[in-house]
Amino acid sequence: MRYLHTMVRVSNLDASLDFYCNKLGLKEVRRVENEKGRFTLVFLSAPADVPHAKDTQAPLVELTYNWDPEDYKGGRNFGHLAYRVDDIYATCDRLMKGGVTINRPPRDGHMAFVRSPDGISIELLQEGGSKPPAEPWLSMPNVGTW
Repeated sequence: MRYLHTMVRVSNLDASLDFYCNKLGLKEVRRVENEKGRFTLVFLSAPADVPHAKDTQAPLVELTYNWDPEDYKGGRNFGHLAYRVDDIYATCDRLMKGGVTINRPPRDGHMAFVRSPDGISIELLQEGGSKPPAEPWLSMPNVGTW
C-alpha cells in the first residue's frame, strides 16, 4: 500500500492556487478538466517531491473544483495537511508578506499553522531540529483557530 493524495474541495480555484502555489510554494504537476462531470482536478506536489510526482511516486494534494457553486463548511473537522520546510521563519515571513495570517506562529522554532482560503489547516514543521526561538514569532499571539 502507498499513500497517493489528499483531496481538498475548493470554492475558488484561482484563490486556492494562489495560496497553495504562489504563497505556500507547492507546484502544479497535473490537471484534469472534466467538462461532462463539470469539475477540475489540480494535483500539487511539494517542490522536493516534484521529480517523483510525475510518475505517481510522491504524495500529492488534489484540489477539486466543482464548476457548479457549492458552499463548503467544516475545514476544521478535516484536520490538517502537514509540510516540512527548510526554514520555518522564512516560510512564515513569506506567507505573511503574501497576506496569509499565521494562526499559530512558530514560537518554538518548530511548528506553525496557517489556513487555506477554504479554511483547511496547514501545519508547517521545521526540517531537522527546532530553530532557536526568535522575534517577532516568540511574542506573536495565536490568531483564530487552526
